[in-house]
Order: sequence, then structure tokens, then C-alpha cells
Amino acid sequence: MKMNAWGGFACLDLADGTMQCFGQPAIPPPATPDELTSGDILSAIKQIGLPSLKINIQPGNETLVNLDTIFYARPQPFRRSVDLLGFDIDLVATPVRYTWHHGDGTSHATSGPGRPYPSKDVVHRYAKSAKNLRPRVDVTYGVRFRVDGGAWQDLSQTLQASGPTGDLDVKDATPVLTSG
Repeated sequence: MKMNAWGGFACLDLADGTMQCFGQPAIPPPATPDELTSGDILSAIKQIGLPSLKINIQPGNETLVNLDTIFYARPQPFRRSVDLLGFDIDLVATPVRYTWHHGDGTSHATSGPGRPYPSKDVVHRYAKSAKNLRPRVDVTYGVRFRVDGGAWQDLSQTLQASGPTGDLDVKDATPVLTSG
């Protein structure tokens, strides 16, 4: 008979070719902050979910062809603390890009959320009339985290949250001369 250590057990190789093991499995040491991966953090954030933003449209749910239609969103701070593999993880997500989908097949990106009238930070001019357009804003977030109150670190990957769609009709306006 030959004695081996295998998987935290003491094992004997028996003459008949079988193995008989005794003892208890080794308990792995607790994880250390170095063993947390960005994938662990990313999975936790995806499970929590980042806030999607409602698109605001001015002048409202109807606009005119060739009129500046204003878009904006109202981002909210995102801070969470979670327990992950026995560690306290603090998360902060900050919008870094807004992608405006106009509902007519066009889109454009900005670094800010736009503002309501009279500001015209984010505008789009529709080229033709249309009904039931579904504009939306997608927000790309940069995420910072820290483990057990340590130094803040940036997650190397950004995350996107797609917003709910709005309702918009684009109408033609025809000028009419009248006698005064």
C-alpha cells in the first residue's frame, strides 16, 4: 500500500488498484481583494442594472419638419454598495456618453444630457413628416469601484443602458398668406 495526499484527503493505493481516502477536504483560503476580477465587478453591476433615462422632447409629442426639436434627459446619481465574495464593494456609475436615436433611422452622440428650451444643446431637424416615431436615448456609463474602502479603481469596460422610447409625430406646416 502506498499513501498519497490528494485533494486534501489522505489516500491509500490498495493492492487491487483502488484507492481509499480518509479525512476532510482542504478548505480553500478566503479570497483576497487581488482575487476579485473586473469580471466579478462587471457581473455584479449587470445584475444590479444601471438606470435607463427617459427621453424628453420639446416642443412635445408633435413637431414640424425642419424645426429644431430639442431632446434632453435627466440623469440621476448612481451609487451602490454590495457584498461580493465577502467584500464590501462601493460602485459609482457616471454617464460618459448619450446616444440619441431620433426614431427616423438617424442618431448622434453627445457627452452631455442636453437641457430644455431655451437651450439647444441636443437638437434634430426631421426632414419629412412621419407618425409614431419612437425616439430614445441610450446612456453609456463609466464605472468606478473600491473594495473594502480602499482606493477607487476604474472599470476598464463601459456599460450601456437603453432608455424607453418616446412618442413623436412629425408634421408638415404650410404657410398661408392672408390679407391684413
